[in-house]
Amino acid sequence: MAERPNIILIMTDQQRYDSISALGFPYAVTPNIDALVEKGVALTNCHVNAPSCVPSRASLFSGYYPHTTGVLANGQAWQRTWVEQLRDAGYRCVNVGKMHTIPYNSDSGFHERYVVENKDRYMEGRWYFDEWDKALAANGLVKQQREHYRKLDDYRDRLGCFDWKLPEALHSDAFVGNMAKWWVETYPTTEPLFLQVGFPGPHPPFDPPARYAEPYLRRNDLPLPRPTKEELRSLHQELKDKRQHDVEVDHDSVVWSLDPSEDQMQRLWAHYLGNVTLIDEKVGELLGSLLERGYLEDAIVIFTSDHGECLGEHGLIQKWSMYDVVTRVPTVIWSTAGRFEGGRSVDGLCQLFDLGPTILEYAGIVPPKTFEAKSLKPALEGKDWTPRAHVFCEQIGDVAMAGGVEFMTGVRSDRWKLVHFKGSEDGQLFDLENDPKEVRNLWSDPAHAERKRELLDVMRDWLIESNFKTRDVMAGAR
Repeated sequence: MAERPNIILIMTDQQRYDSISALGFPYAVTPNIDALVEKGVALTNCHVNAPSCVPSRASLFSGYYPHTTGVLANGQAWQRTWVEQLRDAGYRCVNVGKMHTIPYNSDSGFHERYVVENKDRYMEGRWYFDEWDKALAANGLVKQQREHYRKLDDYRDRLGCFDWKLPEALHSDAFVGNMAKWWVETYPTTEPLFLQVGFPGPHPPFDPPARYAEPYLRRNDLPLPRPTKEELRSLHQELKDKRQHDVEVDHDSVVWSLDPSEDQMQRLWAHYLGNVTLIDEKVGELLGSLLERGYLEDAIVIFTSDHGECLGEHGLIQKWSMYDVVTRVPTVIWSTAGRFEGGRSVDGLCQLFDLGPTILEYAGIVPPKTFEAKSLKPALEGKDWTPRAHVFCEQIGDVAMAGGVEFMTGVRSDRWKLVHFKGSEDGQLFDLENDPKEVRNLWSDPAHAERKRELLDVMRDWLIESNFKTRDVMAGAR
């Protein structure tokens, strides 16, 4: 084993835990990610720090909770990362694809960045041309996007599902996978390497080439969500408002329906899973190139996502909520040189930003003492490791939080989850052991008043401890 392994971090955007066959979802065609699961360590209870792209990534790449970074919603500026420490330690640091830094083209510690951001950036006020835009323009093409989709007669019935009709190689996920492969095969071999590959999908628009969605369209056994009227009536008012807002405003080319048909749901899941299969194909090709170039002789390979997706669960679309389908992400870590035993799972609670100090430690770097993230290295190596007793999630008002709630905070243990909505007397409390689908809200149940108080106390103490631990970090930020 080399002193410092190559580190490959592959991230998707908005990918549910249950979208990978080897993680218990046999409907998905994901042979390459399945192989990672079979060879590596699956973290089966890894939860994000924020239920949307920018704050989740800012937390992951900083090592601090969103309230510490000050990045709590999409569109907020951030650019400093622990990648700088890898660069300073001698790693060649390369990003291909999505990082969601703002500004989009900050170096953020990388020697090279080949940026490809959201597939649909219509009217966001953050205009720029990334590598994907340039590639399309070089081919005399304009990407499929909202202003074009809106011209379709059935636009409002599609739930954000479209077939990619331009050349397959210019689909954003194919383009990112191909560009990462091109870099690996073209750039002179350089070690140690930190390569971060960010696929834009399966984030909407749900737009794979038709051949990826068609096999799923033909399946009659997909477990499509069927929320009951009782559950929809019991939703927190913020989520009811979000449902209506998502019907009226087409975020990411998605117009939601309050009562989607079976055919609409089949198409939604088919296009989503088709995009997952496309990404899986590109992951396999990239790993093949890394192997051929010798980078996998000693490497740590990580696959994960920044948050999940409701896909109709609880009557909701996209993210911006604290259900497990949003907060729990697929996370797999593989050591190609046997630094730790593979073919197993670690089931204790951890958070997505715990990957940061894990990567630093494997690179021979001591993480800053102020980090709120905790290394997973002991868990991977089968040493003494204490899972987190609770994981936390935060989000301030965002484009799709249309109600009067300004701030959501979630706390989850192995069995219980509580979500606090600032400005609301109501909240959410779920017994995950007896109600794993999070359907029965116990917030107002007198029999669970003590449990609610206990979790609110945990949330309070966590914030106090966090503010104390990071006081110098926050002072330095000013």
